[in-house]
Amino acid sequence: MQAKKRYLILFSAGACLILLLYFGGMQTPLSKSNNRRDDRSLDGHHGSPQDVISGVYNGKRCRMDSCFDFSLCKTNGFKVYVYPQQKGEKMSESYQNILSSIEASRFYTSDPGQACLFVLSLDTLDRDILSPQYVHNLRTKVQNLHLWNNGKNHLIFNLYSGTWPDYTEDLGFDFGQAMLAKASIGTENFRPNFDVSIPLFGKDHPSAGGERGYLKYNSIPPYRKYVLVFKGKRYLTGIGSDTRNALYHVHNSEDVVLLTTCKHGKDWQKHKDARCDLDNAEYDKHDYREMLHNSTFCLVPRGRRLGSFRFLEALQAACVPVILSNGWEMPFSEIIHWNTAAVIGDERLLLQIPSTVRSIHQDNILSLRQQTQFLWEAYFSSVERIVLTTLEIIHDRVLQQAARSNLMWNSLPGGLYSLPQYSSYLGDFPFHYAKLGIKPRPKFTAIIHAVTPLVSQSQPILKLLVAVAKSQHCVQVIILWNCDKPLPAKHRWPATAVPVLVIDGESKVMSSRFLPYDTIPTDAVLSLDEDTVLSTTEVDFAFTVWQSFPERIVGYPARSHFWDSNKERWGYTSKWTNDYSMVLTGAAIYHRYYHYLYTSYLPASLRGLVDQLSNCEDILMNFLVSAVTKLPPIKVTQKKQYKETMMVQTSRASRWADPDHFAQRQSCMNKFASWFGSMPLVHSNMRLDPVLFKDQVSILRKKYKDIERL
Repeated sequence: MQAKKRYLILFSAGACLILLLYFGGMQTPLSKSNNRRDDRSLDGHHGSPQDVISGVYNGKRCRMDSCFDFSLCKTNGFKVYVYPQQKGEKMSESYQNILSSIEASRFYTSDPGQACLFVLSLDTLDRDILSPQYVHNLRTKVQNLHLWNNGKNHLIFNLYSGTWPDYTEDLGFDFGQAMLAKASIGTENFRPNFDVSIPLFGKDHPSAGGERGYLKYNSIPPYRKYVLVFKGKRYLTGIGSDTRNALYHVHNSEDVVLLTTCKHGKDWQKHKDARCDLDNAEYDKHDYREMLHNSTFCLVPRGRRLGSFRFLEALQAACVPVILSNGWEMPFSEIIHWNTAAVIGDERLLLQIPSTVRSIHQDNILSLRQQTQFLWEAYFSSVERIVLTTLEIIHDRVLQQAARSNLMWNSLPGGLYSLPQYSSYLGDFPFHYAKLGIKPRPKFTAIIHAVTPLVSQSQPILKLLVAVAKSQHCVQVIILWNCDKPLPAKHRWPATAVPVLVIDGESKVMSSRFLPYDTIPTDAVLSLDEDTVLSTTEVDFAFTVWQSFPERIVGYPARSHFWDSNKERWGYTSKWTNDYSMVLTGAAIYHRYYHYLYTSYLPASLRGLVDQLSNCEDILMNFLVSAVTKLPPIKVTQKKQYKETMMVQTSRASRWADPDHFAQRQSCMNKFASWFGSMPLVHSNMRLDPVLFKDQVSILRKKYKDIERL
């Protein structure tokens, strides 16, 4: 008995000693490695490849407050610098699109001294060593960059990391303290509020603009031919094979159609199993697009990596994604509430997925589907959208006092068009009025754009000033003096019941009419050309209409666009037809936020084009507002002589009869469409007239009776 006790004591002591040595041995090298890494971060030396822990784990504790230098952003704000492309370095088309999107954005600077964030010109998208797009010797090339600074304030974009057979998230180089904008990133390696998870997108993903979502109308009930579909590769061995290999268990060939194929790769026949031939035959019978557009839910299982191309395809098709990728950090998870647009499943509970999606109420299905369309168009429809969303997320971290709210990110029109520098209160944005149940203030400020000298008391601008000032809704008239001549004396302006403020135009350029002047106290802005002819009644009626549509442009002179198939370009027309897509800002009302958006969101290149031509500013404003709202402007009652009056004016400001002026506007249409990536203008054939307009009743019964006399 005593011998047995001694044996047990010796055994326990030996086991404890082994455990102690084991854990001690594991801890000691790690501690040394950490010390070396800390030394490198202090002196800038990065040692040999053996000293470098995998790029995924190096700097894993980085957060904005520890690995980002906020002082670089204090002087010039959030500016992004792209390194010049090095001679002889190959670059994929996708990465070129990313860099082009940055360079075309409002954040770009060509001066590294002004930059807050730095982006490499070295292509880091594909870090699969077997890929032809793989850039060799990236570690050395990055370390030789004079601004690298161990990656601090750098952003690295990546779509593919690791290689066969385990497809780890290692980028193959030490990215130090740089932030990652990475697809297929796992929650274990994701550094919250530092990295940005982006979606996996293909080389054919549109560089800008992109197609709109496929949900054209809301069908009630919102059910489709299929409940749940999937069509894709099945991996016979290796990582990512378990879930896809098990899909046949829930496939019923009726409303749950989950199709896989083994027929991919060079050696697929060597590894095929007993189900491959049957799966391949079933796979070839179905058209993927037909399935995608006729299913309520789309399964998005992980592939070799956590992300999948099926994710964006499902979003665009208004097919609610059902995610089966345990440990995947969802794209833009920092800002998007994915539970409102997707079903997050568990790979271990695959057999429960059909019953889970069948249990979702039709009201929730409709809401999920609508949200997929919003998210697709707001953040995922193009490379540009993905890049800008990434930059805006980082921007909000840097300038926390001007960060967007979750509601701004997750409701129309989305965070890209809701600039928090304008206001942090949702009620200051016209597109949130209806959601909040509020109305705009019942007053407007008129801005008259003056470009000709005041030489006569009978000039149209003076008559316009008097008519506008008489409106019961007008609180102030601003004369924007963009004339080369000195400001007229105060006594030259007629006496009015509301204040008249004359502002000397900044640089005398056309875009100055859309500057966000602090002197505009109202939500509504009535924009007017100096030769516009409007009565007080017309102004009152237009403003009344605008109060019901505060997110749109409401006004009188309408124009339209069309696609010229012969010239393969967009055309501009002023012909009176049965529809229109623009309301010119020579006589229009809109929300003052669009002044801020025009000045702060649009790139300097577009505003510079407008200023150079002294033309097209009204077209650009229509492009912008339609891009935000996805809606057409509102045209109100047109008096017949408006067009004729505009055409016969002899002032220098009226260029309507100049053929060069018209040709410039044609050119502007195509340049603007190119920047937006698509044509945002929307046609409409609706015109709003006063109730009883032209009706055969007494004129005394009509509220806006003066309109009919004009």
